[in-house]
Amino acid sequence: MTMNSTFMRKEILEIPDATEKLLRDGRVAIETAAKSLRAQNPAFMSTVARGSSDHAATFLKYACELTLGLPVASIGPSIASIFGAQLCLDSSACIAISQSGKSPDVVQMAQSATQSGAMSIAITNEMSSDLAAVCNHTININAGIETSIAATKTFVTSAVAGLALVAYFKQDDMLIAAIDSLPKHLEKATNIDWPELRGSLTNQNSLYVLGRGPSLAISNEAALKFKETCQIHAESYSSAEVLHGPISIVEPGYPILALASRDAAEDSINSVAEKFASQGASVFITSDKATNVNQLGFASTDHPLTDPLALIVSFYAFIEKLAADRGIDPDTSRNLKKVTETV
Repeated sequence: MTMNSTFMRKEILEIPDATEKLLRDGRVAIETAAKSLRAQNPAFMSTVARGSSDHAATFLKYACELTLGLPVASIGPSIASIFGAQLCLDSSACIAISQSGKSPDVVQMAQSATQSGAMSIAITNEMSSDLAAVCNHTININAGIETSIAATKTFVTSAVAGLALVAYFKQDDMLIAAIDSLPKHLEKATNIDWPELRGSLTNQNSLYVLGRGPSLAISNEAALKFKETCQIHAESYSSAEVLHGPISIVEPGYPILALASRDAAEDSINSVAEKFASQGASVFITSDKATNVNQLGFASTDHPLTDPLALIVSFYAFIEKLAADRGIDPDTSRNLKKVTETV
């Protein structure tokens, strides 16, 4: 696989079709799980995941809280696997996300949630996995084989599956329609790869990535991919949280990527981006509202909750090319393997 034809690039280009397949072939499972959730009417929800799957869980958290009004807690898998604690999860729902469904700690926590009386739902790319076996419902993300170490299409399809579950739970026709139209917008997003940002980062080894609300989940995923594929130290912050201390290390020329969606948080992210730019930082933002900041292109979608998913697709297109610029093969990330199993 040459640097001009990486597995990662191939899998990024497969994201629109993989999303369409999920929405076609996985719809019955999503609707069935959503119907069970409505019947149970959970008092709260929780998530169990690690790595990119945990970023998809963070996206699901914001979608649930904004759409359903249900609080969502992220449970550390070690609560069950290492500490042996049994949580009181009766009358709740627990969403476990893992593309492989293999990690023992995630599986054990999901099993504990099921045994504690939670309605458990697995979101996975492996229907025959241990995770699927211990949950009440399983949603197959239908992403197909993913070869590159860096998760791309499995992250997007996991996030779409979670968002679709929320949409059908709420019976939100506007959100369902936006999700159904998402593949065509993701297709546009694959052709946006931010060459101006690549040029500014070729020789950089540290940066901040900012988001807020649902785009914070995308910021978290982006920061991880900087590390995985380019060996660049990147820290993800809420555009509000970054002002509470981390701002102190920003000096003239320090790179900052602000991931803004077309939602209620866009203006606040713009404001913080402009503040950093006024202090001499090298700031790039996915918004056309900011002034005195480098604007990046973006693919708009049909709903504020689907916009962040198009952003991460463009980010993936960007980061794969940045890795090539730095002479790094993103398919064989240093010190990593495709499936990480933790106890």
